[in-house]
Amino acid sequence: MGDRFSGSILTVAIAAVAGAAISVSVTRTSAQAPAVSGAAPTTIPLQTAPLKTAWGEPDLQGIWTVEFDTPLQRPAKYANQEFFTEAQRTELDVLRTGILDRFATERDINGAYNAATFFTTKRTGARTSSIVDPPNGRLPPLTPEAQKTAAADREFRLALLQSTETCNKMLPGCAGGKYVPTTSPRRAEAPPRYNTGRMNRNDGPEDSSLAERCLTLGLPEFGGATGSFRRIVQTPGGISIFYDVGQGQGWQRNIVMDGRPHLPASIRQWYGDSRGHWEGDTLVIDVTNFSPKTDVFGSRQDLHLVERWTRTGPMTLAYEVKIEDPTVWTRPWTVKQEFGRQSDQENRIYPEPRCLEGNYGLPGLLAGRRVEDAAFAEGRGPDPAATDNTYGGALTRGEVPQDPLQQ
Repeated sequence: MGDRFSGSILTVAIAAVAGAAISVSVTRTSAQAPAVSGAAPTTIPLQTAPLKTAWGEPDLQGIWTVEFDTPLQRPAKYANQEFFTEAQRTELDVLRTGILDRFATERDINGAYNAATFFTTKRTGARTSSIVDPPNGRLPPLTPEAQKTAAADREFRLALLQSTETCNKMLPGCAGGKYVPTTSPRRAEAPPRYNTGRMNRNDGPEDSSLAERCLTLGLPEFGGATGSFRRIVQTPGGISIFYDVGQGQGWQRNIVMDGRPHLPASIRQWYGDSRGHWEGDTLVIDVTNFSPKTDVFGSRQDLHLVERWTRTGPMTLAYEVKIEDPTVWTRPWTVKQEFGRQSDQENRIYPEPRCLEGNYGLPGLLAGRRVEDAAFAEGRGPDPAATDNTYGGALTRGEVPQDPLQQ
C-alpha cells in the first residue's frame, strides 16, 4: 500500500449481500476545512422502542461508520480530560485539515496517489480517546513476558537496519539501535516470531507487512487511514458483518447465533471464532480462537474479545468491546465507538473489492530485490542491506506531518 497519513480519514460507501458476493465503492471528498461541529453527548440515550426485524429481533442492519475522528489512545497532553471542549475541537479541525492540504500537495508533486485520491479529514470527535477503560484512555502496561517479546522483535528489526543511513544518521526509525557499517549476521535468521510488519529484508513474501500481502489486520477493527465501514445483515438465526477497510481489503464475518460452543482450541482463524447472543436489545459477541499469525498490539492467539452492539436510534449504533490477553496486558481494556448509518440508496452498486499490492506489487517487489542482490554480487550496485526499505528514515524526518490526534 502507498504512504499513509497518520490520522483516520475519508468518506467511503460499502455494501454486501449476506452469504453472497460483496463489493465496495470509494467516493472521494475534498480536504476542506470542516465546519464547526456541536459537541457530541457524553452518553447516547437508548430509544424507548428499539427498531425490530420482521422476526422480532433488535434491528442492527445497515451500512455504518464512525463519522468523527477519535484517537484510540488519549494524547498525553490531555491527561485525564475525557472530552474535548468545543473550542478544542474547532481548533483541531482547522489544524488537521491544514496538515492534510499540505501533505496532499507535496505528495501529488512526488507522484503518490493516496493523499489526492483517498484522503479527507473527518471532524474531531467529542472524546479524547476511544479507550474508555483504563480511565486514563491509554493501553494497559505490558506484562514482563510481553515486554521481552516486544524487545526481541525490536532488536531483530534494528539489526537488519544497522548498516543503513537511517542508523548512520540516527533517525527516528533507528531509535534504540546503533550504526554498524557491516551487514548484520542476523540478516539470514528467521524473525523471533511470525512477522506481521515490514522489515528491512525481502527474501520472501513473509518479510513484508500484512497489508503488503493483502492480509487485513482483523479484529478488533477501529478504523484507519482510509476509513472503516461495515454492513450488518440479519436473517432469522444468523448475522453477517462485512468490513470495508483500507483501500478495498473487504472481509466478511459470520456470527454463530444458535448457542453452539466455540470451536476446539486446536482450530485457529484469522478473525477468530464469533459466538453471539442477545442480552435484551444488545447483541453480545464472544470471540476467541485467533490465529498466532494475527497481531493486535502484540496479542495473538490468546486474544479474547467481548463485543456489545446496541441500536440507539434510527441512525445510531453503539459499539463497545472489552479486550483481554493476560499474556500481554496487565489488565483488560475497553473501547467505545458510536456509528452513524449511511445511505442504502446511494451505496446500492459496488465493484468487487480487490487488493492489488499482494496480487501485483509484491511479486514485483521480490523480483526487484533479487535484481539488486545480483547487481551487488557483480559489483554493479549498492549493498541492499545498506538500504532502508522500511521507510524508517524518510517518513520519520518530518516529511510526513503527524496528525495532532496521534501525538
